[in-house]
Amino acid sequence: TKTRGTEPLPFPPRRRFPTVELRAETFNGSTHIPIPSDSAFLKALLLELRLVDEHVFVQQRDTCTRINHSSVHSVSTAAGELWPVLAFHKSGLIYACVPLVEGSLEPRPPLLTVSGLSQGLALLLGIMDYVSPSRKNEAELNAKIGQLRNLLIQACPLGTPLNTDIRSLNSSFEDIQEMPADKDQPAWRSSTYKGKPQVNVCITEKVKCMQYGQRDVVDTWQVYGAVKCKCDIEGSAPSVTLSLTLPTNAPPLQDIVVHHCVTSVDPAMLMSTSVEPLHDSVYNGPYKFPFIPPSESFNLCYYTSQVPVPPILGSYQLVEEGSQIKITVNLKLHESIKNSFEYCEARIPFFNRGPIAQLEYKVSYGQLDLSREKSLLVWVIGQKFPKSLEVSLTGTVSFGTAGKEHPTDYVCTGNTAYVKLYFRIPDFTLTGCYVDQHSVQIFVPGKPKITASRELISSNYYIWNSKAPAPMVYKPLLD
Repeated sequence: TKTRGTEPLPFPPRRRFPTVELRAETFNGSTHIPIPSDSAFLKALLLELRLVDEHVFVQQRDTCTRINHSSVHSVSTAAGELWPVLAFHKSGLIYACVPLVEGSLEPRPPLLTVSGLSQGLALLLGIMDYVSPSRKNEAELNAKIGQLRNLLIQACPLGTPLNTDIRSLNSSFEDIQEMPADKDQPAWRSSTYKGKPQVNVCITEKVKCMQYGQRDVVDTWQVYGAVKCKCDIEGSAPSVTLSLTLPTNAPPLQDIVVHHCVTSVDPAMLMSTSVEPLHDSVYNGPYKFPFIPPSESFNLCYYTSQVPVPPILGSYQLVEEGSQIKITVNLKLHESIKNSFEYCEARIPFFNRGPIAQLEYKVSYGQLDLSREKSLLVWVIGQKFPKSLEVSLTGTVSFGTAGKEHPTDYVCTGNTAYVKLYFRIPDFTLTGCYVDQHSVQIFVPGKPKITASRELISSNYYIWNSKAPAPMVYKPLLD
């Protein structure tokens, strides 16, 4: 969502975003209406809001065909009707912005399809929340209005609202530069840092998995990685180079997407895709990323990888026998996986049934808990698997009468059911990817402090009942 102008009126000048105005011209094409000068826009807006010439009939404003029950207005300018203008009058102040419409303006698209309106409104409400407590004290109000231009650079640095809670930015406004002091400072570095240089890097990999335990359905698993950075470095345009390292014979990184602050990469790195099968010409590194970091935390890159095995192999059997069901769950941690979890648990929901009335079970390891609503079994495995790396659960469950509070599911009917795993392994990645702290290069004076961490987290990790058909919606798409 983009805003082309945001500033409480009538306190000129407005905050303009030329990058978004250029995008508006590209999107709107021949229907584009440019934003007029500050004085012309203010005069036209006051007329539209009936704050001037209120008792005079103005055809373009007061005709019965222009009845407007929302805060979205069409403002008449010399170049034509400027729409949409989001504006409202509150406690003697006017709050207004012009959201970007990503498309033609003729015919006018429905308001619900203009995504910029919602974030534009959120930004204006954030400004109102910041300004309004001081409206009775003119000196304090003027001071806040003066600070607002700088705060908006942090709230929406290039016209895209990133943080609409303007009040939360108040304490840091002195660190924000309205214009870069150095012509070489990129637009995404909205503030400068003073202090000891330090870089914090965290690799987070998420593994998705579908295991069916059936010969005619192929198990699938996918790994998604993100490299998050926070660079506190002095200078207007500091240069940093970070390298991702893989163990020998590890599967390569693929589908790499880099942040716009990265200055150059090998094109072959970006061309490596998981759509094509692995072959000898696939890019195997080195994965070097030279960049000029933003002031805030950011994701340096995203990637995927085709790892040979999922971290935990499992099987689930649910069989209905009369009024009872029998369940068997077996889990095995692959020997290549670090056996040190922050948490690891398996959740076994029972849909379209009543509360669990009777439960008999046996677990080889860990602890089994029953949820408060008595429709979910939580098997807490803990922080380690046993030496055998295998755990099992067997049990018999019977149910009472179903009520409205118990979960239902149109997919999981009959014996179609699943076990869902939740786990996090700190200081480990499934690909083996890591950041060598000695490989981080920072071309600034002083010895920087480098902190690197990594983690593997489960995401939609399902083990389906092998005694029932797997639902089609969860099956992989096969050619």
